Amino acid sequence: MAKFGKRTRAAREAMAGKEDLSVEEAVKLIKANATAKFDETVEIAMNLGVDPRHADQMVRGVVGLPNGTGKDVRVAVFARGAKADEATAAGADIVGAEDLMETILSGKIDFDRCIATPDMMPVVGRLGKVLGPRNLMPNPKVGTVTMDVATAVQAAKGGEVQFKVEKAGVVHAGVGKVSFDEAKLVENIRAFVGAVSRAKPAGAKGAYLRKVSVSSTMGPGVSIDLASASAE
Repeated sequence: MAKFGKRTRAAREAMAGKEDLSVEEAVKLIKANATAKFDETVEIAMNLGVDPRHADQMVRGVVGLPNGTGKDVRVAVFARGAKADEATAAGADIVGAEDLMETILSGKIDFDRCIATPDMMPVVGRLGKVLGPRNLMPNPKVGTVTMDVATAVQAAKGGEVQFKVEKAGVVHAGVGKVSFDEAKLVENIRAFVGAVSRAKPAGAKGAYLRKVSVSSTMGPGVSIDLASASAE
């Protein structure tokens, strides 16, 4: 049997028997038991009634969290000329074209979001096997293939979160830091749940939202009442 440290045992005991809480109750409990020596991320996991192996059951999208993520997001942009200058002015951390492609192929991926102008996709397409598994491949469906690179960069820096269902039908993301006010975390959680709900695919059958849980980086999770989670 696994042995847990004193801090972990205390957190697990505090949450034992607590299920299907309101979002407010869950956030209060998570914050009270996040005792790591760093500002932990509040994470959400949603179990969905979909099978992403079927194209008509894929769930993917983007949501701008009203209170941001609390994370410093590094943004890379594939662009040339005026659009490269526009991306730099908007705050992009890395801007390039073939040179950026070569850097990525060498194994250096020092960014959290990748944006590209449409004309750069033949170059970016060569990075599919590298960026795809990391969920970093630019995609027009989530606004990361665009001519409006300034808006895309600002959105990424301002707390925009992308989500994509995994093989087991789970969507997860960070929705803030434990240092956030409770009300701000509650608002972010409901915004995220709302975005995933609206992304329900045509091929989904039966119950779409099956379970929603939240946790801190180092803490155990607690389930949230679905009605409370969906109440925007």
